[in-house]
Amino acid sequence: MITPEQFTDFHKDVLKEIGNIGAGNAATALSKLVHKSVDMSVPSVELVPFNEVTELIGGAEMVVAATFLRVSGDAPGNMFFILSITEAVHLTQQLTGDQSITEETILDLEISRSALQETGNILAGSYLSSFSDFTGLKLAPSVPFLTVDMVAAVLSHGLIEMSQVSDFAIIIDTQLIDSQRNKTGVEGHFLLLPDPESFQTIFQALGVPIK
Repeated sequence: MITPEQFTDFHKDVLKEIGNIGAGNAATALSKLVHKSVDMSVPSVELVPFNEVTELIGGAEMVVAATFLRVSGDAPGNMFFILSITEAVHLTQQLTGDQSITEETILDLEISRSALQETGNILAGSYLSSFSDFTGLKLAPSVPFLTVDMVAAVLSHGLIEMSQVSDFAIIIDTQLIDSQRNKTGVEGHFLLLPDPESFQTIFQALGVPIK
């Protein structure tokens, strides 16, 4: 099992390249969904101790909309796509064209729930597809689970079990941008939490040495 001490800038660069490939695929798929030009970037890959993850997302008590998926296959793990509740409302309004969606109704309306779940499906599917192509590993996402809650509650499911055998997570920050309308974008956090043993599998598949 790879440890934080073994995780180098080179390992980060490898995962960032996988993320960049996936970002392009996801942007294309999302553009087709919303019938607009959408860009998606992956500006950073960070190794973060579990006890600092909630602060990176905005604090334990920040209310967010999150899509959670379990990754199965050769390198299992957990994936989250997290938006602040304000950004989630903005995105669902863009996706659906329904400006009546609010923070209070976002989970009550079938159209907004479906939009967020479909977005999670697109992001996870595109990311994992490029991940599989790049590594040769077989990976598959579960049906996405959508929730609106505080960051600490959202992440607890994916972190508690893993924190018993590891103490860090890979954080991949993403940004969605509506190019046609020149918006500043919908800023969200895309979290990849491989099971501890999956790191070894991923880097071995790529022929990346682990000292």
